[in-house]
Amino acid sequence: MGSLFRSEELCLAQMFLQSEAAYACVSELGELGLVQFRDLNPTVNAFQRKFVNEVRRCDEMERKLRFLEKEIQRAEIVIDDTGENPDAPQPREMIDLEANFEKLENDLKEVNTNQEALKRNFLELTELKHILRKTQGFFEQMSDDRDETHQSLLAEDAARGGQPLRLGFVAGVILRERLASFERMLWRVCRGNVFLKQTEIETPLEDPVTGDEVNKVVFIIFFQGDQLKTRVKKICEGFRASLYPCPETQAERREMAIGVMTRIEDLQTVLTQTQQHRHRVLSQAAHNLRVWFIKVKKIKAIYHSMNLFNLDVTQKCLIAECWCPVADLDSIQLALRRGTDRSGSSVPSILNRMIAKETPPTYHRTNKFTAGFQTIVDAYGMANYREVNPAPFTIITFPFLFAVMFGDLGHGFIMFLIAAYLVINEKKLIAKKIENEMFQMIFGGRYIILLMGTFSMYTGLLYNDIYSKSLNIFGTSWSVGAANYSEATYESNSELELDPVDTYSGVPYPFGLDPIWALAENKITFLNSYKMKTSVIIGVSQMTFGIFLSLANHSYFKKPLNIFCEFIPQMLFLMSVFGYLCFLIFYKWLVYDAASSADAPSLLIAFINMFMFKNTIVVYDGQSYVNAFLVILAVMCVPWMLFIKPIYTYLKANHGPRMRHLSHVRMTVNSGEDTAEVIHNDELDLNHQDDSPNGGPAPAVPAGDHDNHEGTGMGEMLIIQAIHTIEFCLGCVSHTASYLRLWALSLAHAELSEVLWSMGLTTGLSFDSYLGVPMLFLIFSAWAVLTIAILIIMEGLSAFLHTLRLHWVEFQSKFYSGEGYMFSSFSFDYIIDKPLE
Repeated sequence: MGSLFRSEELCLAQMFLQSEAAYACVSELGELGLVQFRDLNPTVNAFQRKFVNEVRRCDEMERKLRFLEKEIQRAEIVIDDTGENPDAPQPREMIDLEANFEKLENDLKEVNTNQEALKRNFLELTELKHILRKTQGFFEQMSDDRDETHQSLLAEDAARGGQPLRLGFVAGVILRERLASFERMLWRVCRGNVFLKQTEIETPLEDPVTGDEVNKVVFIIFFQGDQLKTRVKKICEGFRASLYPCPETQAERREMAIGVMTRIEDLQTVLTQTQQHRHRVLSQAAHNLRVWFIKVKKIKAIYHSMNLFNLDVTQKCLIAECWCPVADLDSIQLALRRGTDRSGSSVPSILNRMIAKETPPTYHRTNKFTAGFQTIVDAYGMANYREVNPAPFTIITFPFLFAVMFGDLGHGFIMFLIAAYLVINEKKLIAKKIENEMFQMIFGGRYIILLMGTFSMYTGLLYNDIYSKSLNIFGTSWSVGAANYSEATYESNSELELDPVDTYSGVPYPFGLDPIWALAENKITFLNSYKMKTSVIIGVSQMTFGIFLSLANHSYFKKPLNIFCEFIPQMLFLMSVFGYLCFLIFYKWLVYDAASSADAPSLLIAFINMFMFKNTIVVYDGQSYVNAFLVILAVMCVPWMLFIKPIYTYLKANHGPRMRHLSHVRMTVNSGEDTAEVIHNDELDLNHQDDSPNGGPAPAVPAGDHDNHEGTGMGEMLIIQAIHTIEFCLGCVSHTASYLRLWALSLAHAELSEVLWSMGLTTGLSFDSYLGVPMLFLIFSAWAVLTIAILIIMEGLSAFLHTLRLHWVEFQSKFYSGEGYMFSSFSFDYIIDKPLE
């Protein structure tokens, strides 16, 4: 199974790149996406590195592109996405890009400023137009009683012989939502000595800054005296009301209105031309925006990676270290040659393979089918380097265990259709770039859902269950006529008992469950016993397989002590207890038939009696001796796992022969090649080269391996081993019981489906009048909605989570450490897809 069974073999490589060729070489490596650079300047501040200025220039270009993108989106222009993936520009092209972006930004800012000023002028003229129009109505309405208003306001002055005073007024526009507060403030400050008239502008006006539509109101305020005039203007200023000059005579207002309309028409023409120019600029930018983003991202990623490199003493060569797959060293070397040739450098780039002391990262090659299953495994924890990868087995076991809990032919078919649509149209859906998080999660797991639906249809056929009903494809193996009941018995009893000795033909239903069980009253009792035993068998089988995978790990990492002190006692413990239980289940199924079913023993009582050394229930001859032997064997496995490994490790560490490590360095140079190999090794490594699986250096010990007890005391080793022993022994019990969730959720799903059918469609089909047609339509709609919402979405999510737990806890805990770290390759594909921060 190649690298899917274990992570790729990685090596630490050192690169020597000429300064003039470094950019082109890193660009080629980014297109390849197979190296992970190490930071050789961990103590250097990010602002003190060699290429920090170039990174800042890229940040500035990204800012300008984001500004353009925002303006394009505001203009509701579609950004073209042709799928083009241009190469990283040469460093000298950065100047042209910067100049182009600078010109676009300045032009667009100038256009925006002019447009905003024009819109502000247009708004002011529009408001003035409405003021002149509305105030004309005010004056006409008040012309009849104006003399009476003057007399009432100046009656007291006239009685005192004073001179008559004229009323002043101001007109303006205010936001509609501020009008009520504006009126109250006028009344309180002016003490009721002002007269306010207002009317709403029917059409909303556009805000010149935000572009939003706002509703405004025209008002006119009459007052007496300069003191009130000052107060009114201050209040208008406080509420941000716009005041405009309004002539007192009708002729002057009409003349001003004509001038305003002329200016509005001229301004509208200029605004249209400005908007067209802005639209042309943005449309041209929208055509190239994605390509510009890709170019800038690639330039920034290259310089960011080059900041991780070291300069040699001559300042003419960059030194880099990276993790890379051993199988792709030739591809990496070719990429370096292409970069060197493209840059025109006469000095070739050198790639040296090194021996690293630290554990390499974990790298699994995936495709669009396996990526979802690998994500499920990685969510528990990244695999240790070269540790067995559970993903290949999860491809089958995950949808199968899900289907055991979700088994229904109809529900599985709906799930299959949804996933099939996503798979068939995946290219179109990817091109649409739907950013909805829920859709992205479902679309990313489309192949998982496809297999879950397929396996659910399979288990649905096994359970003979489609929307809680059964299919009679091959004909039942039971015969009611063979029961020899009389006609009177048939007519007087709604339920009859069928004795399998007489009514069962002895030939089982060819595939799955016999359809006659859908009519049986004891259907749940029968299925409970069947599914419970099946769940135990599936659970023990998967745990056993997990322990065998731990053997693969121990063998690969050359740990014979773990095979003897962990794998063998763990396997014996599991088989002597729960493997024996599975044997009893199969034995009972094979030995006892319908005729002898009354004498069939209770396996639960027999299993309990096994540990109590009782022999009250006999399943087979010699059972007591086998039971006693298996119990004693299981008990002996506990001290075997607990003591032997720490004692042996302690004695070997303190009384074993001392090993001398003679370090030396050997370098080989291939004539006619541009590569050199630097090897750091010692005598112990040289002695172990022949023992490795591929004839090379021995495989690295995984990070976080608890078997490394160098410098650990005896007490601490016993405590660590006791924790692992207790965890395994108790885990065997709890994990086996945990697999009973397969039976529980399968039962719950079947019962919910039956409840929806009996309380839904059965009611709709029971009408015997014309009313039944619309009622059936309504009831079927409700049944379909509830089936999808409850049985497919909610029950499917529940089964998915339980399947996830069975894999993470019950299965992977037997062999999977998950303490490694991911191989984060320098890849342009990932950088382009990642959104800008």
